[in-house]
This record gives sequence, C-alpha cells and structure tokens, in this order.
Amino acid sequence: MSKNNFGQMYRQLSSKLLDLVVTPHVLGEVPSKPVQTEDISETVEKSESKKVICYVLQNYSRSNALVVDGETRRLNLTPALDPLVIGTHTEKAAVLFLQHQDETNLLNPPPHAFPPRLLRLIEQLEQHPEYEIELIPVTVLWGRSPDKEDSWFKLLFTDTWATPSKVKQLMNIGLHGRQSFLEFHEPQSLRDLVNTAKTEYPNLSPATYIISELNNYLDRQREVVLGPDLSDRRNVMQDLIKSEDVQDAIRKESIRSKISMIEAERRAIGFVNEIASDYSYSAVRFAETALTRLWTQLYDGVEVHNFSTVRELAKDYEIIYTPCHRSHIDYLLLSYVIFKRGLRVPYIAAGDNLNLPFVGQLLRGGGAFFIRRSFRGNALYTAVFKEYLYSILSRNTPLEYFIEGGRSRTGRLLPPKTGMLAMTVHGHLRGPEKPIAFVPTYIGYERLMEGSTYVGEMQGKPKESESILGILKTLRKIERIFGKVHVNFGEPVFLNDLLRAHDADHIRIESNDAPIPQEVSDAVNSSAHIILENINRAVVINPVSLLSLILLATPKHTLDEEICIKQLDTYRDLLAAEPYDERTQVTPLSGKEIIAYGLKLKLIKRVKHVLGDIIAIEDNQAVLLTYFRNNILHTFVLPSLIASLVEHNGKISRDDLVNVICTLYPFLKAELFLKWNVEQLETPICKYVDALVSAKLISLDENQNLVCPAPNSEDHNQLVVLAAPVKQSLERYYMTLALITQRGSGNISTRQVEELSHLLGQRLSVLYEFNSPEFFDKALFQSFMKVLTQQGYISTNEDGAIVFDESFKNVAQYANLVLDDVTLQMLQHITAFTDEELKEVLDAVAAEQAKKRAKRKKG
Repeated sequence: MSKNNFGQMYRQLSSKLLDLVVTPHVLGEVPSKPVQTEDISETVEKSESKKVICYVLQNYSRSNALVVDGETRRLNLTPALDPLVIGTHTEKAAVLFLQHQDETNLLNPPPHAFPPRLLRLIEQLEQHPEYEIELIPVTVLWGRSPDKEDSWFKLLFTDTWATPSKVKQLMNIGLHGRQSFLEFHEPQSLRDLVNTAKTEYPNLSPATYIISELNNYLDRQREVVLGPDLSDRRNVMQDLIKSEDVQDAIRKESIRSKISMIEAERRAIGFVNEIASDYSYSAVRFAETALTRLWTQLYDGVEVHNFSTVRELAKDYEIIYTPCHRSHIDYLLLSYVIFKRGLRVPYIAAGDNLNLPFVGQLLRGGGAFFIRRSFRGNALYTAVFKEYLYSILSRNTPLEYFIEGGRSRTGRLLPPKTGMLAMTVHGHLRGPEKPIAFVPTYIGYERLMEGSTYVGEMQGKPKESESILGILKTLRKIERIFGKVHVNFGEPVFLNDLLRAHDADHIRIESNDAPIPQEVSDAVNSSAHIILENINRAVVINPVSLLSLILLATPKHTLDEEICIKQLDTYRDLLAAEPYDERTQVTPLSGKEIIAYGLKLKLIKRVKHVLGDIIAIEDNQAVLLTYFRNNILHTFVLPSLIASLVEHNGKISRDDLVNVICTLYPFLKAELFLKWNVEQLETPICKYVDALVSAKLISLDENQNLVCPAPNSEDHNQLVVLAAPVKQSLERYYMTLALITQRGSGNISTRQVEELSHLLGQRLSVLYEFNSPEFFDKALFQSFMKVLTQQGYISTNEDGAIVFDESFKNVAQYANLVLDDVTLQMLQHITAFTDEELKEVLDAVAAEQAKKRAKRKKG
C-alpha cells in the first residue's frame, strides 16, 4: 500500500472517530467557496488570478486540522486536508500551522523555525503570478473558560491561552467535544501580505512579517471569545488591596476613623469581598442550560438583530454594553445572547439589592459585581470600587451596565445616571489599553413579569424590595405565555470621538481620587444622552406595542375590527415609507395577523357584534399596555405632532407647522431622547408630511397648505388616532406652564412646581381617566423644567424662585394650536390655587417627605 493511500485511510479513520465525540459550533460568517477558473477562456485567465485556499491555524494540532477538514467538507468549502495544487507544485494539505512542529528535531527545535509550507507557498507565488493564494485564519476552541492561574482543573480540562499538550488535547476532545467552537475569519491575500512586507518592512523577511501579523490577528480573535487572561478572584483581590491608591485610601481611613491600619485594611478587604465578581465557566454553562429551558417555557422566541456590529467591534475595542433596563430578565438575557453567539460574557454592574443568599453567588459566577446605590460619605469604599473597575478595564474585559440606573416603570427611557459612566471614563484616562466602544442595546418585551408590580408602584404603592420570596413568586408565572423578546444592538458610541469633540482627548488622570476635569465631565454627559438616543434608534416595533399605541389612543380603548386592521396597516406603511432609523425593526405581521397575535397573548378581546366585530383591550390591561406603547412612542411623536396640528387647525402652512414643531421639539427631545437636533428637523418633518399625504391622511390645497380630511370620514378618524399619542406630553407641559404663570414671576420655586405638577398629574389621572401612570412621573416634570431653563424661558433669583418674562407666556400660547378648548379650560381650572391652598398643599408634601426620611433612617 502506498504512503499516500495509507495517509488517506488514517485521515478518514481519525475523522470518523472524532465525529463520534466532536460537534463543533461554527461562529460568525462562513466564507464562500471560490469560483474555479480552470475551464474559463485564456483571455479571462490572463485578467483574473486563479484562487486557491489555505486555512491558517495557530498551533500545530492534528485534531484541530481534522475538525477544520470535517467542517469544510460539511459546509461544501474547499476541504482543508485535500492537496493544494499550484501549477505543477502540490502540497499535501491546504492547512498552514503558524507554530510549526519539526518532528525531526523535537528536543532542540531551532529558535526561529518558519513553517516550511509557508516558505514554499511564498516561493510558488513568485513563480506563478497568475495564482492568488487566500489565507483563511481559523480559530478552534475546546471549551471557553478563561485562564485561572491557580486552578489546575481549569488549566487541565479547558481551552486557555496556553498551547495544549497531547494529553490535554485528548482531555479537551473527550470533555469538550460537544462544546467545541470553530470560526472562519476574513480571507487575507498572501500576495498582498508579501508585498506589504517588502515595501514597509524591507529589513524583515516576508515570512517573519506574515507570521507576526497572523499570530496577532488570531490572538485578537481568541481574546474576543475567551476574554483576556484572567487571574482568579483571590489574586485580583490581593493585587487590588496592594495597589498604591487603595493603600493611600486605607491610610486616610485609619486617620479619619481613628482606627489601626490593620482594621482599615480589613474594612477595605470587606468592601472587595462585597463587590468583586467570581467568574466561573461552570456557572456560565449551568446558566446557559437553565436559561435555554427557561426561554423555551417563557417565550415564543428570542430574536437578535445587528449582532454583527458587536462581533466586528470586539476585535479592536473594549466593549461596554449599555442596554435599556426594563426587567430583571435583561442582564440574564443579554449575557445569554452574547455567550450563545460565541463572545465573552461581560462583567455586569448589579445593584447590591440583588446580592441575595444563593442568588448573589450565582450572579457573581456569571460575571456580576455588586455596587451600592450611593457612595456618599464612604471614601474607602469609593477608592476600592474605582480600583476594581480600573482593574477590569486594564484587562480589556467587556463590561455591562444600565445607563438609566434602575428599571423603567413606565416603558420610557429614564434620564441617565452618569456615575458608572464617569468612573469608566476616569479609569480609561488613568491608563487606556484598548479604545472604548459603548454598545447601546434595545431590549423589547411583549409581556413583562414585573408588569403588575410596576403599575402598583406608579400608582403610589411602596417599591418592593428584592427577596428570595419575591423571586419564588415570579417563578410561579413561568407557565404563562410572554410572547417574543427582541434584542437589537444599536449604533456604537466611541468614547475617543466624544473626548475629542470636547477637547478632552489629551487629558490623562494620574490617580484614583483625582477629580474629573470639566471637559471630561461634559464628554460624559454627552455620551450618556447619545447612548440613550441610540438605544431608541434601535427600537423594535412589535405587535403588542403597535396595538397598544392605537387602542390607547381611542376614548374607550376599542375600535371596529376592520378599522383597527386598517390603522395597523397604515402605521406599518408609514414606518416602511419613513423608518425612524435604519436599525429600527418593525414586525412583519399584517394588521389582521397582529390582532390574532394580541388575542393569543390575551391582551385584547374580540366583542362579537352583528354589525361588525369590535376589538377591545382586555379588562384591567389598559394601564399595563401604556408600558408597551411608551416603548415606541418616540418613533411616532413627529408624525403624531404633525397630525395633531393639522387636525386641530383644519389647515396649516408648512412654514407654520415647522415653526411650531421646532418650538415644542426641545421638550419632546429631552423627554423621549429623540435623535434629531432642532436644526435637522425640517427634513424629517417634510418627509413625514409627504408620507401622510401619500397615505391620504392629509391633503394639500392649491397653496400647498396642509388640509385635514372631512370630519367623521374614515381618513379623519385615522388622523385623530394618530394625533393622540403626543397630546399627553403637551397636556403635561401646558399644565406646568399654567401653574407657573398663575403663581406669577418670583413666587414659586422649581422644586415646588415639580411637586405640585406631580400631585396635579395624579389628580387628573383619577378625575379625567388618563389611565397612564407616567402622566405624573416626577422625572418628566424635572426634565421639562430643566429644558425651560436651558432654553432661557425661566431662571431663578437669589431666593430660588422662578422668574420669567413675556417670552415665557408666548410658549404657553402654542398650546392653543394643539389642544382643544375643553382641555385648556380643564387644565387652567385645576392649576388655580389660592395662596392659602398652596401653603396647605406644600406643607402636606413636606410632612410626607419628612415621614419617609425618618422611616428610611429608622430602617
């Protein structure tokens, strides 16, 4: 039997044995098979190179080569272990190992041995200019645990940064055959690499340059999946305590608290124990298995959009995931999605309220580290936490935290809490490793586990503390159907770009306790708002949110089924004609299918009637559905405002329309984190106007004025429904404006206005059935007052009272162009206080706040 035949039999037998225990998971994109050029004409042959493929593996490994060969055959690619032919020259296999093993000299390998196959391929390229050799780097991983310095078990049985011995590789195959991962990377031209080496590095041999480039490239790809080399938790804690900044904080704590250095250090160690993650691959694998079953029971599917953005960024950037915060499910879901797609699970900043017995340890194992809600008055804790965060950044470990701080109870994005963001930038400026890219991430649900709890809290019930009992209660809901959940990765925000924009890219911070310069602080605030805007740009408009938006816009939350179907289709057509953003995802379901879906989730009901069925929101679901409406409200706010102005006025010119919208827009932008600046508004306004004209919801007269359809026509009714979503915000604005105007300049403080607006909102929701708890959300009134100040409509005097002039009153008059007379009169009536009534209300508010403070202090 010839040597070649024996080799073929050996390969086939080895492949069959591997197939019994190995099922590799292919990550990322699969390369397309090159077009064969042997049969094309001589003319084409001269103009186009003949392409041959060679796969590049980092370390010498027969088993890895067999795995790659098996997958290339299964995927109908050029087989890795078939001969590679260039002209009359033949290589035994189309695989190249960068770390070549010289089997003739195992004891004393030469220090700079080049892979002989690489040298031969470079030589053949020079002899055959008509050929093009494409090198496809390939990563093969057995298990995905990062290095643990003192864990022999992990070092022996999982893939790490060390090149495995033959014994360890056998253990890898046996233990991790079903958890092996393979990724084909972008092809690289060998000819281009040779030319670059000759022109840019003439003192190096081409082989030296190519090996260095490909090794560095594969190292970066490996880090994307495994993460950087990590020390175990104890070593991290020891290094952290020994750091110069923490030692300095320990000395200051000893002096300030009049305790010994040993006692101060003991406190610091306690803080590290309280904070630090205890990442464990076994915990992540356990969570993956458990969560796969949970999602199967809980959801109809988890749909992921634009993950390719993250995969590309992970090669060159420190990734910081900044998702919206809608549910406790968020961080489990996001880590699961990232892990299942082959990237390193991020370290997650979790509130210390989740550091519960057993649950806290599980979360630590999955990468969570715990953070107190407030650092105030505890300099040692602050120093320890900052140093821990800096250690994470220094190791290029991906991070995750919620830019809003807590979970949204209303479905809208909350104003940003910039504490973690500021500390991240602070740590980065101490010693940047990789550049930082924030990845805004939208998470959209169709039902929420915490839904009823959120409604209760917004209606005045005390916030429920996290507890084991609370988790058990939540688990009782597992059998319910929660529809689909969507994860959409938004446009990244690059920290260096924002630092440069605020002239802060040259700043370096020397120590842990160094203050943040104003330029950096401005960049932090700017980053926070852009992240929230980019989360909203990645919105997923699902069937539940569309149904909620439409049905909640009707007086009795009901619609004729045929009209409801038409309204749903109109909204979908509007989104198709003028999408909010290129990353926005819209349900593919038709209006009829959306209604069927809502019935399945038991969120709406069909009322049978001889003249036509009626679609209504299910009993006790209306308030809860405001949450899902608010998820997508920002995408419809401009068309809703256009519809409202046209419908209320009957006819309006484009110029007047644009002027009114530009005046009101800064308040809506601050409330809903809209993506446009005022100076960019005219273009999207005109596009939405054209889309509404095409939909026949508005028309144009001979002077190009915008004209409302005839009253009580089907088009008019559709326009009224479209106009409704923005009116609640405008009513809230006008209520606050009327309150300030009624009290007069210099007679009421900003804090008093915010408190009174909150109370009036609560009263309106009872008296006039607004059915929307966020109508009296304090954060919205605070945001409105902040924009009034920024726009120069109001200011405060030395006594802290609000002062204003005639320009402020003009803003209130714009409400006449949007709100009807009945609404205006009602709002004016409810905001009218006598001095005695105002004093009585404010005294009651102050007493209630004092009672809450005393209760917290006692607790």
